[in-house]
Amino acid sequence: MDLLNTLVDKGLRRETPTRAEALAVLATSDDDLLDVVAAAGKVRRHWFGRRVKLNYLVNLKSGLCPEDCSYCSQRLGSKADILKYTWLKPDEASQAAAAGLAGGAKRVCLVASGRGPTDRDVDRVSDTIRAIKEQNEGVEVCACLGLLSEGQAERLREAGADAYNHNLNTSESTYGDITTTHTYADRVDTVQKAHAAGLSACSGLIAGMGESDEDLVDVVFSLRELDPDSVPVNFLIPFEGTPLAKEWNLTPQRCLRILAMVRFVCPDVEVRIAGGREVHLRTMQPLALHLANSIFLGDYLTSEGQAGRADLEMIADAGFEVEGAEQVTLPEHRTGGGCGSHGGGGTCGSAPAAGESAGESAHPADGPRTDLVAVRRRGAGTDLAPNA
Repeated sequence: MDLLNTLVDKGLRRETPTRAEALAVLATSDDDLLDVVAAAGKVRRHWFGRRVKLNYLVNLKSGLCPEDCSYCSQRLGSKADILKYTWLKPDEASQAAAAGLAGGAKRVCLVASGRGPTDRDVDRVSDTIRAIKEQNEGVEVCACLGLLSEGQAERLREAGADAYNHNLNTSESTYGDITTTHTYADRVDTVQKAHAAGLSACSGLIAGMGESDEDLVDVVFSLRELDPDSVPVNFLIPFEGTPLAKEWNLTPQRCLRILAMVRFVCPDVEVRIAGGREVHLRTMQPLALHLANSIFLGDYLTSEGQAGRADLEMIADAGFEVEGAEQVTLPEHRTGGGCGSHGGGGTCGSAPAAGESAGESAHPADGPRTDLVAVRRRGAGTDLAPNA
């Protein structure tokens, strides 16, 4: 297929595809899916070999968020029956992080619900970062605390943070349909603040919120312009009790096309399969490793993920290897500044999805898999052992 040959050539040269080419990837048929995966896989292996970076989430503060993001189980007015607790103490967070690191994680992502941190919150998280760094040599720490005020990114950097995550989530034109309590421009500003402070910027999207192919391409091209080191691709988990509970728009094939498009647009960036992979990719998860070079290990913020041991077995069975602490995640040309220069790489992002092909809806043949959406009841904020 001429399109795929062109995209591989551009990916190996770090050349941006055209919007038409990116849209064409999303519009490919299921008959061509393996060809699409193979082509994007060539780009992935060129820049990242067969390494898979493992990341581990620690939810420092769960629920009770004043923002109204429609996709989020922690949002204002959410009826989702999730864990709710206030700030973990530094030693509690460090213990939670240790479980993920023991399972092979290279990066710990510290997340807290809310619009953004107060200066006191930054002090809390700084103490937690120091505790984790002191107890785990070489670990990368990424903070995700919402919108940043002036000077806060610099303080997190001074405390030892390597990266900051703040996702764009969806296109600028549709952002107001998803969230009304802050703006798309607010999110862009926070990513830029992280960059300016010398943190590795991590920013991605959420697929499956009812957006069009054009919206997907818009947000991925916006991410390319912001140039984060890491782009996580989240697939919407339709939690009961949230406005998007009925949005089951994804098939495994659709998810793979989205990941391939992200890889072609961001060829040399850490692309991470984030929330929702177990719900929407299901048994096709191993194929996604040919597109993304990073995943979360174990559970997510408020939902359960695949068992950590199963993740490790999947990586090995697919012919990939877990990236070691001594290995640098990003290609050499990206490690002269930003995230890659802080001990081995960046981590960021997520991606939205739409229909089976351009403009179509893509409902799974067997209907919504609500049985795969499980609220997290273990790990951080509980007395039960984490899933790592």
